[in-house]
Amino acid sequence: MKHRSTLPAPGGLSLLPPSVTRIVAALVLFGTVVLSLLGGASAASAHGFSSVVYADVSGDGADTVRAELGLEYDLMLVSVGTSEDDDALFRQGQAAWDDGDDPGMVRAAEAHLDSIGRYVFDRFGVTTGGKACTGTLDDSVRVEMRDEVPYAMLTADFACPEPGHTASGHVVRSELFPDSETFVQDTKTIVTYDVDDQEGTATLDADEPSFSTEQSAGARFWEFFTLGAEHLLTGIDHILFLIALIAGSRRLREVVYTASAFTIAHSITFILAALGVVSPPSIVVEPLIALSIAAVAGWYLWRLFQRRSRADELVVADHGRFALDRSGWSRLAVVFAFGLIHGLGFAGALGIQEAFSWQLLVSLLVFNVGIEAVQLAIIVIVFPPLSLLRRKAHIASLWVTGAVTAGVFVMGMIWFVQRLVEG
Repeated sequence: MKHRSTLPAPGGLSLLPPSVTRIVAALVLFGTVVLSLLGGASAASAHGFSSVVYADVSGDGADTVRAELGLEYDLMLVSVGTSEDDDALFRQGQAAWDDGDDPGMVRAAEAHLDSIGRYVFDRFGVTTGGKACTGTLDDSVRVEMRDEVPYAMLTADFACPEPGHTASGHVVRSELFPDSETFVQDTKTIVTYDVDDQEGTATLDADEPSFSTEQSAGARFWEFFTLGAEHLLTGIDHILFLIALIAGSRRLREVVYTASAFTIAHSITFILAALGVVSPPSIVVEPLIALSIAAVAGWYLWRLFQRRSRADELVVADHGRFALDRSGWSRLAVVFAFGLIHGLGFAGALGIQEAFSWQLLVSLLVFNVGIEAVQLAIIVIVFPPLSLLRRKAHIASLWVTGAVTAGVFVMGMIWFVQRLVEG
């Protein structure tokens, strides 16, 4: 609660009745506790309690399918070592991982391909016409950096039986790193495929562990819509950025303008980054996202410091455009700039590395629509109560928005420092 002393009391707060003061204080305490818990949950999720598997599936005919698999290296060591009772793999691979020794990590994996193969093929498979394809692992393993962590890149070839007359393409199944192992939760497998004259991308998880190359366009699009919605819902940093925008908006039109600027900006960089046109390192993007959260919250706190009880007033001249004052336009420009950065963060959730196609572009747009649906829902939930409080209890609304943005500012700065230190 010490950070509350950094926010000067707006003029007239001393006139609040004691009962109202106690209610406001309780709201401040509650908000701070919630933000702290959310921050703790976010920090935990950022340290590997969830994982993403990458699978690039291709095939020239019905009888052979190749899958390039990307598995988080240290998670593979733990899961394979435990499931297949291969302690030697864990010890050898972990020592190389701790030392940042990529050749050593490769040697450890290649020396234990039998164990890795048993683990992978028990949880990742391809079928055609209801019959299982037989998988074998290539002898060579690569180590690549993805999402700032080493990934083991494996090549699996599947020999499939002769398809029947009623066969409808191939079905790909992935249950790698399930919740039952307790090492991670909510693992997703992002599949890009070019097989059976079908191209596209699919996301598999515990609820939807498989897909067919003959799935409908509607099913593919729904997958990306829910993936976009889930990404924003589970990305507490993006949610806090949006809450700071809403709390600092003085009128509904400001919420509409700033949300629109944020949407346009992050859509631009999201599409460009997902298509590989721009690829800034996450070591730069993630700290900047955290800094943007603190900056937007700090903008409103500075306005509170300067204008006190008049912090939510609009100063619009007769010739003002779109009913925004100078402060509103400046804030709009800042939000647009930070929206460009957040778009890069959204793109990092997909990890798509494939050539441009119109189907891919449509999938990316649907992913973005999922993000916007959740963003709109948050605005609908958060802004009306704040607007009502502003009309019924103006001073109390300044306390509440000030406390919320102060908590957001603190969390943004904490994440900024953490991400700089962790690199």
